Amino acid sequence: MERWKGRVALVTGASVGIGAAVARALVQHGMKVVGCARSVDKIEKLAAECQSAGYSGTLVPYKCDLSNEEEILSMFSAIKTLHQGVDVCINNAGLAHPEPLLSGRTEGWRNMIDVNVLALSICTREAYQSMKERSVDDGHIININSMSGHRVVPSAAVHFYAATKYAVTALTEGLRQELREAKTHIRATCISPGLVETEFAFRLHNSDPEKAAATYESIKCLKAEDIASAITYVLSAPPHVQIGDIQLKPVEQVS
Repeated sequence: MERWKGRVALVTGASVGIGAAVARALVQHGMKVVGCARSVDKIEKLAAECQSAGYSGTLVPYKCDLSNEEEILSMFSAIKTLHQGVDVCINNAGLAHPEPLLSGRTEGWRNMIDVNVLALSICTREAYQSMKERSVDDGHIININSMSGHRVVPSAAVHFYAATKYAVTALTEGLRQELREAKTHIRATCISPGLVETEFAFRLHNSDPEKAAATYESIKCLKAEDIASAITYVLSAPPHVQIGDIQLKPVEQVS
């Protein structure tokens, strides 16, 4: 991670869960991390914790609604003005609504597409353009996917969500091919966790907290820090090594 010291990483969805753990880990390794979310209170608290801990990097909170393209573009413009540009882009933000295919609300489907697919693609495009205009040839774009991007479980509540994550699988491979065609050494990686103990299930089942809690009690789940460790592993790989897809699952997870 030594070569990333002082360089700029964008982490979307950095207020809680995986995003917060990733932001903390990168700051610990000396990076300047722009952490964005719709609400920055928790990111500001995390930034203060990182500073108190004496980490060599810095965490810069940025308020951004990723379902709004104008806000994303404004964020990248601000990063360019204040920090020159982005060297690493961690597309972590994602959400799920319990909207089945046969009875789901279009509004819920659209929100999942806006955040899980379009925001990821817009951030990827803008990060690449930021790297290109500064002749950064060793940048990295990491998409936080899901095991739901590789198989469909028999639960109607997450079928549309799975479709958005299958899109992330395809988008990451398409990105890798386009980067190769552009003759750049910027790398693209997809990290697909299984069950991770975060606020995710409580947001998915917000009307049934007992069901959400049971999700995490069934097996020994992954921790957000496990995903952060995978990201530092990916970033630590030699520049000639491309890690395309990492699947992380709890030992006890069936599929």
